[in-house]
Amino acid sequence: MEIELSADVIKRIPNFKLGIILYKDIIVGDSPQMVKGRLQLFQESIYFELEDKNVTDLPGIDEWRKIFKLTGKDPNRYRPSAEALFRRIKKQNYLTPIQSAIDINNFFSLQYQVPIGIYDSDQLSGSLKVQLGQEGEEYLGLNGRINSLENLIVLSDQQGAFGSPFVDSTRAPVTKETKNALQVIFLRPSTDIENAEKLTVSLMNMFTQIHGGEASCQILS
Repeated sequence: MEIELSADVIKRIPNFKLGIILYKDIIVGDSPQMVKGRLQLFQESIYFELEDKNVTDLPGIDEWRKIFKLTGKDPNRYRPSAEALFRRIKKQNYLTPIQSAIDINNFFSLQYQVPIGIYDSDQLSGSLKVQLGQEGEEYLGLNGRINSLENLIVLSDQQGAFGSPFVDSTRAPVTKETKNALQVIFLRPSTDIENAEKLTVSLMNMFTQIHGGEASCQILS
């Protein structure tokens, strides 16, 4: 699967980078109790950590809010997805287990303080591109709303945009029927290549421990 990083993104954010993971022949189901327990305990520790600070004080959240500003998207109206997770936890509205792929995604998004998307790659077509959304571009998101993609970093295939660090579309979500998947880590630009690789491999290894299958990864920068 070819993935291209557009010049307009590089121009706005010179150190922009993504962790890209491809999975084949995975089995998605209910999360094992170990994952459910770790996710719950982690959220509780985050809640106590946030008692005397704002979500925007977290370095990863602050950095991604600045990225939104650099592309021309107001982070107060369009919050990075990781920020939305932390805000839920600060209100003690903890994330409940959904299914294994989403639960792992949420766990690592909280751990790394970055947006992470996962998509059913069999629902995607042709080569992919990471670019800025254009005026009038929009899609139906997993938040149940039609979302404006203008000035938002988006993932697109031949059919158009399907994902972003704000909210993903309803076109290619991973379900319990998914066998092949694409996972995208919207890394902090300040993360060096060595640590970006370690972080990506760590997520890939935990994902395959739970879901089986084969996986390969790369850093796109």
